[in-house]
Amino acid sequence: MNDPVERKETYEDLLKVPRHLVAEIIYGQLITHPRPAPKHARASSSLGVEIGGPFDRGRQGPGGWWILDEPEIHLGADVVVPDLAGWRRERMTELPETPYFDVVPDWLCEVLSPSTARVDRIEKMPIYAREGVSHLWLIDPDIRTLEVFELREGNWTLIGAFENDNRVSAAPFAEIELELTSLWAD
Repeated sequence: MNDPVERKETYEDLLKVPRHLVAEIIYGQLITHPRPAPKHARASSSLGVEIGGPFDRGRQGPGGWWILDEPEIHLGADVVVPDLAGWRRERMTELPETPYFDVVPDWLCEVLSPSTARVDRIEKMPIYAREGVSHLWLIDPDIRTLEVFELREGNWTLIGAFENDNRVSAAPFAEIELELTSLWAD
């Protein structure tokens, strides 16, 4: 007896998902989850502000980046929506006219929650490595941690793990010092 052919979800399937959900296609499967909870949203928004000023806007920093919240990114057949993404402007000179990106980011950040941590770590990290994303940050607002990864020879290497009120200078944004306390909802 032959195994049934598994149906691959399409972009048209993703577009049918109600707008109050975040939808992604990962390895051909449509994955949905609710919009972020307050702790999650606080960590993501605060990080965007902290690195956006110096890197996106060039305020007291080098500039030269696009830093965006929850962009839809098409990576081969996979459609992902990381919490934050950054592109060096030398690689992506202008923002696309499409409602999604097909240029691989230089940096991604996923804010972990109980409902997304497995997908972020087990399913999305290998996609990001396969596509050549240079840097990945994982933030867990529940246990107040930041893990910083760098892609080396196609594999993720943990280059730093920080917690609580640590002050962090980490690639690719090592020109600034980030106070982790700014990320936590207190």
